Amino acid sequence: MAHIPFSNEIKTLRFLAGEMTQGDLGDKVGVTRQTIAAIEQGRYSPSLEVAFRIAHVFGKSLEDVFRWQDDIP
Repeated sequence: MAHIPFSNEIKTLRFLAGEMTQGDLGDKVGVTRQTIAAIEQGRYSPSLEVAFRIAHVFGKSLEDVFRWQDDIP
């Protein structure tokens, strides 16, 4: 499996949002807790729609939640 070329701040943002659970975030964006866990861990790349929904939940831009890693070929 190829490494996903971006990192994310979802875990930190959940903590700062009153320790929101992965399940709570999943419910808000329409995916499962397992999907949120996989995205956080870099094992799954969300669709653009899900990425925007996650950013919207936290009132952040896409770039504030997901960061492209230039050092990955």
